[in-house]
Amino acid sequence: MSDFFTRLATRDVNALAGWRAGQPVSHGAWLARVRAWAALGGRMAGTQVALYVEDSLEFGAALFGAWLSGKTVWMPADTLPANCATLALQVTGFWGDFPASCAPVVPAGGDDAALAWTAPAPGFPAMVVYTSGSTGEPAPIHKQLAQLTGEVEALDVQFGAALDDAEVLATVSHQHIYGLLFRVLWPLMAGRAIHAARHEYPETLAQALAARPCVLLGSPAHLKRLPEHLDWQGARTQLRAVFSSGGMLDADASLHARTLLGQAPIEVYGSSETGGIAWRQRGQQPDEGWSPLPFVHWRAGDDGLLEVDSVQAGPGGWHPLSDRVEALDGARFLLRGRADRIVKIEEKRVSLDAVETALLGSGLVREARVLALMAQHQESHQRQSLAAFVVLTAEGAALLEEGGKNAMNTRLRTLLAASVETVALPRRWRYLERLPVNAQGKTTQALLLALLEPAQDSRPRRPALRVIEQDPARVLLELTVPPDLLYFDGHFSVAPVLPGVVQVDWAIGYGRAYLGLTGVFAGINALKFQQMIRPLHPVQLELVHDTHKNSLNFRYFSDAGAHASGRILLGT
Repeated sequence: MSDFFTRLATRDVNALAGWRAGQPVSHGAWLARVRAWAALGGRMAGTQVALYVEDSLEFGAALFGAWLSGKTVWMPADTLPANCATLALQVTGFWGDFPASCAPVVPAGGDDAALAWTAPAPGFPAMVVYTSGSTGEPAPIHKQLAQLTGEVEALDVQFGAALDDAEVLATVSHQHIYGLLFRVLWPLMAGRAIHAARHEYPETLAQALAARPCVLLGSPAHLKRLPEHLDWQGARTQLRAVFSSGGMLDADASLHARTLLGQAPIEVYGSSETGGIAWRQRGQQPDEGWSPLPFVHWRAGDDGLLEVDSVQAGPGGWHPLSDRVEALDGARFLLRGRADRIVKIEEKRVSLDAVETALLGSGLVREARVLALMAQHQESHQRQSLAAFVVLTAEGAALLEEGGKNAMNTRLRTLLAASVETVALPRRWRYLERLPVNAQGKTTQALLLALLEPAQDSRPRRPALRVIEQDPARVLLELTVPPDLLYFDGHFSVAPVLPGVVQVDWAIGYGRAYLGLTGVFAGINALKFQQMIRPLHPVQLELVHDTHKNSLNFRYFSDAGAHASGRILLGT
C-alpha cells in the first residue's frame, strides 16, 4: 500500500476525519496536527519516542507526524510507573499523555507550515508494540512499516466493501495492535470517520451506535456484557459490522451480541507478533473453523502447531505460534488450544485449558482462568501449583452463599478429580463477580496475580462527606473524592475517573447508613452515566428510598450538571 501517505496528503481538506466531543473534525484540521507533531519531531534529537494519547484522532496525527520526522514509535499499553521506567531506557522523548515525571511534550495548536511529505521506506522501523500480557510478561515486538500497511490492506480487501463509509466506534484502546489497526490506521487509509473517544459505558455506546452508519470494535469482555435492558434497536439499524479480537469469543457471547446488535461479531484471530491471521463469523459456517485473511499462508508444523507466512508477520519465512491447529476443508482450520498452556507439576503434564474446560462443564462455573504459580507466589512448600479464578453461575453463587468458600473449593475440587490428576487440582481459589480486564478488554496474568496479593493498600476508599439535608426517606450528601482514592487505579493514568461500579456501591452503602436500608441488592434499572466524576470536584448525591417499590433512587450532580443516576432494587 505504497499510496497510503499519498492518500492522506491529497484527501479533500473539507472531508470528515472524525468526531470529538460531538463536534466534527475536518481532514484539514487533522493534517495541521500531523504537521505540528512532525515539526516537533524534527526539532528533537534521537529516533525513538514513546507515544501515549487517549484521543484516537490526536494519536493518529502524532503517529504520522513521528513517522514523517523519521521517528520510531514505542507504544505502551498504559503509563504506569514501571512501564515508564522501562521506556526511559529505550526512548529519547515522551509524547502525549504521560505523567509529568516523564516530561512529556505536546505541540501547541495546529501548524499550517509546509511539510515535506515523504513517505518512509517499507522497511522503516515504524513501531514497537507490546504483547498483551495474557500469557506472561508483556514483551516488545518491532514492526516495519510494510507489516502495518500490509495488515491494513488485507483487512480492506476482506471486509472493506461491506463497510462503505461507516464511522468507527470502539470500546477498546488503540494502544494495542488490534485497536491501532482497526481504530486508527485502517479508517485513515479508507477515509472513514473516527470517533476520538473510547466508549466506556454501554449507555453512551447504544446512543452513539444509533446515530449514523457505523462499525463497532469490541472485545470478548465487552461484547458478552452488553446489558439487555438498553435499547439496541437503533444500533441494529445502523451497524454495518461488529468486530471482536484480543481473545476468543465463546459461542454464548457471540449469540448474546448477535441477539442485541442484529449480527454476529466478526472474530479476528492473530497475535502481536504475527498480526492478523484469520477470521470467522459464527452462523456463516457449520463449524468453528477459521478462514485465513488475504495474503496469509498457514500450515501445521510437525508438532501440530500453527505456522504462518505473511507480509504482516514480517520477513524471515514461516513464523511458529503456540496454538495447536487442525486442518479443515480447503484453506480453513480449527484451533485446538495453546501448547504453552501445558505445564509440569510434580513431573505430571497438566493442560490449563483442560482444567478450565472441566470447571466450565461443572454447571457451577460461567467463566474460569487457571494459572500455574511460580515459587515466589507460593504461600508454602516452594513448589508450583495452580490457582483458579472463577465466575460462578447462578447455581454456583447460591451454593457459595449457602456453604461458604471452603465448601465450594471442596465441591469444585471433587468435580475436577474425575478428569484431572490430583496434583493438578487448584490449591488457591478466587471467586469473582467478573474477570478483571484492561483497556484492551483482555484479562492479563498481572491482573489475576494481583488478586492473590494481600490487601495492604492504605489509600482511602471513601470520599470526604458532608450531610446537607436528611429526613427518614431522603438524604442529600456532598462528596469530595480524594485524588489518591484506591479506585482510581487504572481509571485512568491521564485523568483519574471514578468508576461507575464504585458510584453504585457508594449509593448502596450510604443508603444503608443514612436511610436504614436492610434489603439485599436485587438489580438496577434506569442506570445512566452522563459525566465523569473527577477528584477534588465536589458533587452532591441524593438518595431517596421508595418504600412502596422497595427501591433506592440515586443521582449524582454538581454545578457541571448531572453525573449519574439510577434505581437500585432491593430484595429480602
